[in-house]
Amino acid sequence: MAMNGDGVHGLDRETVARSEAKHTNGTPSKSKIACENGEADIHAAKQNGTKRRTPTDTFSFTAEPTIEDIRRMQAEFTDERDWNQFHQPRNLLLAMVGEVGEVSELFQWRGEVTEGLPGWTDSEREHLAHELSDVLIYLVELAEKCHIDLPQAVLCKMALNRLKYPASKVHGSSKKYTEYKD
Repeated sequence: MAMNGDGVHGLDRETVARSEAKHTNGTPSKSKIACENGEADIHAAKQNGTKRRTPTDTFSFTAEPTIEDIRRMQAEFTDERDWNQFHQPRNLLLAMVGEVGEVSELFQWRGEVTEGLPGWTDSEREHLAHELSDVLIYLVELAEKCHIDLPQAVLCKMALNRLKYPASKVHGSSKKYTEYKD
């Protein structure tokens, strides 16, 4: 996490310290509380029936496979081929970056591409699906090798993003959080 004199790019040191605090003496850290609050916000919105309209409302992922299912499938695939000896964090990261490059190639020279990929052929969409799958598989395996619980890390990161980008300050703006005034 990049730091400046005020903490993490505009977040005060106290907020950063709370978000980075570790569990001690069985007491949950401030980041755990923030993550639980972030998760609670998600669940509260679902329970109250309040749903914000977003451009992606017409699309959703299927429930299966879960990230854990993907992790298990990749672990089995790797074990069957005795590839764990090659699948160390650095190698997985470099392989994932290579796959991101392949995704980038599919968008290169197309100008702005709108949601839903109108104008793309079925073959182009399938190729994109394969490359995005490669990125996800490597990401999940990298998280496994680094012992990062990715779903929990996402909840924590979303809670931190809520602190950095409060809706009341940033609504409708694409500025970086360091550009906002209090």
